[in-house]
Amino acid sequence: MSIRPGKAGYHPAPRWKNGTGRMKNLPSTEERIWSVIAHLSAIAMGMGLLLPIVGWSEQRRKSKYASFQCLQALGYQSLGYTVWILFTLLVVVFTSIVAVAGIANVENLEADMMGIVIAHVTLMFGLIGVYFVLPVIAAVACAFGKDFHYPLMGNRLARYLGYDLAQAGDEQNVLIEDHEDRWVASMGHFAVIIILWGLLVPLTAWILQGKRNLFLKFQSLQTLVYQVCLTLLFFGGMFLYMAGALVLLGTLGLSGGADIGTSTGMIGLVFFIVLMLIVFVIILIVPLFHILGQWAGYRVLKGDDYRYPLVGRLVEKWTVKK
Repeated sequence: MSIRPGKAGYHPAPRWKNGTGRMKNLPSTEERIWSVIAHLSAIAMGMGLLLPIVGWSEQRRKSKYASFQCLQALGYQSLGYTVWILFTLLVVVFTSIVAVAGIANVENLEADMMGIVIAHVTLMFGLIGVYFVLPVIAAVACAFGKDFHYPLMGNRLARYLGYDLAQAGDEQNVLIEDHEDRWVASMGHFAVIIILWGLLVPLTAWILQGKRNLFLKFQSLQTLVYQVCLTLLFFGGMFLYMAGALVLLGTLGLSGGADIGTSTGMIGLVFFIVLMLIVFVIILIVPLFHILGQWAGYRVLKGDDYRYPLVGRLVEKWTVKK
């Protein structure tokens, strides 16, 4: 099972649409409202992940159009946000390297640093703008009853869900159920990179659709446990960093009166170094958890019933007992 590439923009009109990109039967007000809300929720930057799943759960057996738009919006927020984060990290690394290199030029240091800061801020806001543009366009298109498809992803997802296979006059508003569930489950895995707000995907899918489908229930539940563990690890690292800094400042004295050469100062320094080593290990581990989550999402889309090491087995035993 694979999702083949397609062209960007509006989907080529199959027999159940006219040639203008508008549905033969204009989507109802309810369908368009859910579609618009699902796309615009991307503006919430992570927090909006809740709305596409709620919309899909509400419309999945009522409207093929609204279901597809909600699932497409969910995919854009999970995958698109991941891409946005990676590009943002690249920008931060690039501008940091340029800033370090610019320090060598002592004569024009102030001017160079100001230029680097301006370029960094411009790039950051530019990336945010790029992320927002497509969901706004999608929302406007859906408001007018058009069948919007995101570049690269939209056409592939339409084929995967069976959205573009309707025959002329077909009134059946149903997508391929197994593929719907796999798409939602995989987006929960992909959302692992979205700290805290990524929990909304598996949590909402488990609550709203877990009783209907055992596969989606298990995948959502194990993803939820996995993300909770990762979130605790992330915030635990932040807590250790702050605790180490506070202990060091406390032992040295905020006024700088204490000497690091004293026994108290040395104890604070050793404690700080130990905590920083633990934080460093956490910093190295967290990206590995993210990569494993992306791999799990890919495996689920390919048709596997993926299980996380340890977490998957524990969740499976718990669900069997239930």
